[in-house]
Amino acid sequence: MRGFNRAIIAGNLTKDPEVRYTVNKKAFARFTLAVNNRFKNANGEIQDSTDYISVVAWNATAEICGKYLRKGSPVLIEGRIRTGSYDAKDGSGKRYTTEVWVDNMIMLGAGQGSSSGSGSGYQSSESYSQIPSSMNDDSGYGMSIGESNFGGDISQGFGSENANDEKVIPF
Repeated sequence: MRGFNRAIIAGNLTKDPEVRYTVNKKAFARFTLAVNNRFKNANGEIQDSTDYISVVAWNATAEICGKYLRKGSPVLIEGRIRTGSYDAKDGSGKRYTTEVWVDNMIMLGAGQGSSSGSGSGYQSSESYSQIPSSMNDDSGYGMSIGESNFGGDISQGFGSENANDEKVIPF
């Protein structure tokens, strides 16, 4: 049976994205989203908690993240959960990672990246879609950016080779 791996999360960036490039000049960006949750505890009291989710974007989406996202930026991410492992630089053993790799991203908040708030300038040749300007008003929705040409499955996560034979190194 073929599995199903989709994640949809919305939150705010905890710091500016870090954009780096593989040896083959393929851009990737890493950032963490703070996702607030509210629940009732055993006593029926409302409690707040925050989950911190590691996110990785590739190619043009990574460059857009570096250009338009900043600490505190609200975004909605749709992608797949990836796990991996690597050997610690200090020799203390293996480290394990769990991240969401971006397939689609919506920048939330009016006026993201443009002075007029219309969202122009986010159109890309990689099949990125633009939310109609009628939806990009003060309701808090921005541009939609999808990475539909991602280039296939990536093998094993960080510290390994991906589908394009590029070395991905954790930072």
